[in-house]
Amino acid sequence: MLTENPTTILFITGAFVSNKCWDEWKVFFENKGFKTLAPAWPYKDAPATVLRDRHPDPQIAGLRLTHLIEHFEDIAKNLPQKPIVIGHSIGGLTAQILLQRNLAAAAIAIHSVPPQGIMTFKFSFLKAGWGPLGFFTSAKKTFLMSFSQWQYAFTNGMPEEWQDKAYCDSVVPESKLIVRDTITSAAKVDFRAPHKPLLLIAGSADHTIPESLNYSNCKKYTDKNSITDFKVFPERNHFVLNQPGWQEIAVYIQDWITKLPS
Repeated sequence: MLTENPTTILFITGAFVSNKCWDEWKVFFENKGFKTLAPAWPYKDAPATVLRDRHPDPQIAGLRLTHLIEHFEDIAKNLPQKPIVIGHSIGGLTAQILLQRNLAAAAIAIHSVPPQGIMTFKFSFLKAGWGPLGFFTSAKKTFLMSFSQWQYAFTNGMPEEWQDKAYCDSVVPESKLIVRDTITSAAKVDFRAPHKPLLLIAGSADHTIPESLNYSNCKKYTDKNSITDFKVFPERNHFVLNQPGWQEIAVYIQDWITKLPS
């Protein structure tokens, strides 16, 4: 084991969804002997239905990537030991940045938004991302994903009744600015620097963050003495955290953590 149990796992949610997406993951890892935290993003500590009723929410609309990173940086700094950070999408990007700042004992980035300078022109990526970027719309108003956008960007390949339940349970308004910030220097990582262990996980069916984008992210890290691992799971979409079979990924992560050098 990386450190003596109970090691704390800090889960970081991605954009557009409630932090409740980690509820089952918390139970899984607590049953393995870990402590867990899955804090909400700033201004999002409420049920998804309540947050949708607040749309357009000016507080969420004003949230920037630097604010988000500082929020989770403060949480990590106040823990008794460096946590293992597991993040999804923008949460995966945040996990990589916390690792860069030496605030994590290890990081797992699941279907991660890549750091600055890594891009793809794959059609699904452009289609899924165009609406949330909100170009030609007011950045003072939040973006709320429509059900059809949700079906394409998150839950492609799932039965419609599952897509509908997932939408009701999970979808929240989002800051257009924070999505735009992911392609700025706020998302910068020094890929040459030594770092604690990092695992990047991709899904072959993800429209929002294609597998190839995560692979490019992984290959950018060049320090030969640092652990940088990559794993693809077939038929996983962007709703990977709650997609049926999520346990397979959780088991893989737990096994990866267990095998890390002390």
